[in-house]
Amino acid sequence: MTHPITVTIAPEPSRVRVLATQGGQDILKAVLGPAATTHPRAAATLLEGLALWYHQPLSVVLCVDSSDDSSALDLYDGLGLGRRELHYEVGIAASVRRPRRRPLAGLGDFRELRQMSLGSEWLR
Repeated sequence: MTHPITVTIAPEPSRVRVLATQGGQDILKAVLGPAATTHPRAAATLLEGLALWYHQPLSVVLCVDSSDDSSALDLYDGLGLGRRELHYEVGIAASVRRPRRRPLAGLGDFRELRQMSLGSEWLR
């Protein structure tokens, strides 16, 4: 039996962080450009490609906050509900931004995305 894949997406003003996990293991970590500058289908295409790569639908957690950086990703409808597509289902989670304590090397800190993905059991 394959483990479900959870993709947590956190759009911020200057970047979009993506964390994909399967069976407690990270399978993808990415820091992408800002959502405001992306193609309207970029997020959907990324998720569809990942689902096709692993031959299974994805559970997606979209972290939203008051800055509304997530609207450019087009992953929820006009009522604020997450989209449900053939390759993925999106759940919405409220994100609370915390100030950074110390700079991290590499791709940065994904701890809060990991916490958001742990609460995604309701998607399955």
